[in-house]
Amino acid sequence: MAKKSAVEKNKARARLAQKYAAKRSALKAMAKDESLSLEERFKARLKLAELPRNSASIRIRNRCEVTGRPRGYYRKLKMSRISLRELGNEGQVPGLVKSSW
Repeated sequence: MAKKSAVEKNKARARLAQKYAAKRSALKAMAKDESLSLEERFKARLKLAELPRNSASIRIRNRCEVTGRPRGYYRKLKMSRISLRELGNEGQVPGLVKSSW
């Protein structure tokens, strides 16, 4: 069995996070609701802990759409600084002008 790449793992995490988002938020709201009894809040925490760990949105890593690189990531363009520079030099990024690289 081949190992999954980091990009594939991240995509799987994003799918899981989207799938369980509503359930997680409902359980979190129950766990924080002071009007509920202590037992009900504790049960909500237990159910939250039973959900897959990768379904938490905090586990999704910002990665470059071109190379999969996790560092130097520009959120607006969804790519790393290196990919941005390469595509900018080729004139592939609209509105990006090379000044003094």
